[in-house]
Amino acid sequence: MTDETYEMPQNVPDTPKTIQTIPLGDQRKAVLRQELMVLLMNLGMLINGTTLALPSVTLDHLTNPAEVIHLDKSQASWYGKTSASTVACPIGCFAGVFLVDKFGRKASVCLVNILGIFSWILMSTAFYDDPSYVFLQLMASRLLSGIAAGSGSSPASVYGAEISSPKLRARLTNVTSMAISAGVLLIYIVGYFIREDWRLLGMVMLAYQFVCLILLIPVKETPSWLLSKGRIDEAKASLSYFRGLGVGETHVEVENEFTLLRVAVPQNADKEKVSFFKSFCLPEVYKPLLIAVIFFVCQQFSGTFVVVVYAVQIITKAGVLIDPFLCAIYVGIARFIVTSVVITWQLENWGRRQVSIFSAATTGLCLLVLAGSSWFTWLHIPTLSAVAIVSFVVASAGLWTIPFLILPEIFPQKVRGAFCGFTVGVADLIAFSSIKIFPSMVDWMGTGNVFAFYGCIAVLTIFFVYWFIPETKGKTFLEIEDCFRTKK
Repeated sequence: MTDETYEMPQNVPDTPKTIQTIPLGDQRKAVLRQELMVLLMNLGMLINGTTLALPSVTLDHLTNPAEVIHLDKSQASWYGKTSASTVACPIGCFAGVFLVDKFGRKASVCLVNILGIFSWILMSTAFYDDPSYVFLQLMASRLLSGIAAGSGSSPASVYGAEISSPKLRARLTNVTSMAISAGVLLIYIVGYFIREDWRLLGMVMLAYQFVCLILLIPVKETPSWLLSKGRIDEAKASLSYFRGLGVGETHVEVENEFTLLRVAVPQNADKEKVSFFKSFCLPEVYKPLLIAVIFFVCQQFSGTFVVVVYAVQIITKAGVLIDPFLCAIYVGIARFIVTSVVITWQLENWGRRQVSIFSAATTGLCLLVLAGSSWFTWLHIPTLSAVAIVSFVVASAGLWTIPFLILPEIFPQKVRGAFCGFTVGVADLIAFSSIKIFPSMVDWMGTGNVFAFYGCIAVLTIFFVYWFIPETKGKTFLEIEDCFRTKK
């Protein structure tokens, strides 16, 4: 098989003809294969967003005293917080630490979809006459969906990083964040049309999750994981597939890439093999871990997840006159468009640091506007609040995306799967704390002061990113690893 080539235009007479070779991994056939496999892997990851935003579209109906079956204030509090950001999600993340490396990226995502199916079954079949039994079944559903969301966060993003060519890495790794945003949008849309029947909503999502499981059948496992298990022929075939070659075909680029991969993986697996807990002592592990955890603290206490969970409630309290469910859809559309189009473009042109700094600055500004609209009566304008909320969702897309995106990049190959899952687990504990205490913060501090607090955290994030977040754009995994190993 020959390389695809194109001739540069000749503007100057007597200039020698220039031939530029497009790397195999960046040719159209290879790109389509990488994008298709990453898409199929991440379809089920919409459960992260649907689970996170579900309380926003179901709480009003579930707590309506006019309904025969409704939850009291305490039950609603636990139902509303037991989402992808609750204690259930870290359980899935910590379990995924061992599953993703032992059974592979594909098997881990299959498990996510199976757990998601059972969670939606529990929600859609809660037909008891006793509210206590309904509450218990809903809690079981939420716990399962939280575990599913947590266990799927790591393998989906790691998969995109491991199969992609360096040029496509940011785009394909970002698909997981896009899937979360798409899940939020999906549940807002379904909730808008089925706002009075949460059981039917569960049935619709059950059908979707089942289709996602079926579509995983043709997905190929990553070459890195296959090689780590000693399945050399399968690993080479997988790499050839993702570089656009047919069955049995070979190419010098694939041979060279596979040789480097084969040298790197056994070196990580044999020469530098350490246990999960001993890995904490390695500078190339504990440095990115510490940076990632602090970055997630900044992310969560800038209100990025809180506004998603309480979107309808926040919009209602802000005095916005349009249908809060419809406004929530606008919020979801804005986040999805920014996450899928704008952020991807910015990442490929600006890099991770510049996107993070810009997002933190604009997020802080929107939050301070929301705080001002609560403090000053002359700023208490429903339209201004609506614009600020939507602008916040758009602006915070970078803070929503970048922490998850850099995880597969900053951890070395030998611990990537395990520590991505572990870090997301810690992040979800932080998210659970931020979401759980939000109502208490509002009661204690007032809505305006809470938004001001979030805004100050967003501003502090600018300085943190500037001083501590490394730029990974255009760097190989080995270059990033060496940066943490050798620099302060």
